[in-house]
Amino acid sequence: MRALVQRVSWARVRVDDEVVGEIGRGLCVLVGVRAGDDLAVASALADKLWRLRILAPAGGGRMDLSLADGGGAGVLVVSQFTLYGDTSRGRRPSWSAAAPREQAEPLVAAVVERLAELGAATATGRFGAHMHVELDNDGPVTVLVEVDAAG
Repeated sequence: MRALVQRVSWARVRVDDEVVGEIGRGLCVLVGVRAGDDLAVASALADKLWRLRILAPAGGGRMDLSLADGGGAGVLVVSQFTLYGDTSRGRRPSWSAAAPREQAEPLVAAVVERLAELGAATATGRFGAHMHVELDNDGPVTVLVEVDAAG
């Protein structure tokens, strides 16, 4: 699995002018599922996101805090199959590495469920919908996190 993580002051997802997920300060996480990923990979990704130290204390300072450290930070998880777009040939990306919907949807949900179990305040987009993601990237801070079956 692959996650593009942005530290945000706020983030929200709209579908047809309806806000379906929203957080204040925290992380906006775009999650891509690769064919072959499983529940163990989803759980490992959630655990890594929970402990990822890219948050800063109120008022700024060193990036030394994670969701696990509390402080009211939330996490907005949005499915994003295009993270597995292969642009190595031609001008049109290939999506062949991305998992099909039947596999991807429950794994994205498993990431959200695991984060909630760990204590994160979670929000989500709507799987398969045409979404508009709005956010204020704080920093800017953006990191790519990858987890595979080997950990």
